[in-house]
Amino acid sequence: MIMKRILFLVLAAVMVFALAACGNKSSVPQNTNEPEAAATQSPTESMPANRQTSEPDTTSGTDPATDAPSAEAKILVVYFSRTGEQYSVGVIDKGNTAIVAEMIAEKTGADIYEVLPETDYYPYTYSALTDVAKKEQSENARPAIKGELPDVSGYDTIFIGAPVWWGDWPMIMYTFFESVDLSGNKLVPFSTHEGSGLSGF
Repeated sequence: MIMKRILFLVLAAVMVFALAACGNKSSVPQNTNEPEAAATQSPTESMPANRQTSEPDTTSGTDPATDAPSAEAKILVVYFSRTGEQYSVGVIDKGNTAIVAEMIAEKTGADIYEVLPETDYYPYTYSALTDVAKKEQSENARPAIKGELPDVSGYDTIFIGAPVWWGDWPMIMYTFFESVDLSGNKLVPFSTHEGSGLSGF
């Protein structure tokens, strides 16, 4: 049942983004590389089907009338993103996942946390970056994260985003997943990609 709740939250968020894009003619870059590109979202939990009230539910963090975050909800957007050469696009100064993460934070009033590598050895060029990403994946690497990790205990919902690298999360995101207790949070993953879609949790 909790799965339906998050599905409705994600659908509501996508509709808000779509309406906002129609209203102000702004858009996110559509065609970028495997590490970064078209945004998708997918829920990991859901909503009870027997909720009938239209009063905001401050304990769950969402307004049942809209399935959107309530004013009292605390939301965090966590993301990993890369700049540099992108597949069939060229060089970008701002990562596509960063752009989507900022859009979500703006629409939901969320706090935002960027996952940064402690040692940034990721290449700037696309081909070299994909080689490093593949090597990390084959070694099941856990790259260290720079700085202090966020305290997620005070958040109701956490949006988690990253580019899809070789059909999976970048390995630094597994460092995050294994370092932070997300068991008490509603999770809404999103990604940018060149067409390979979301990996499994």
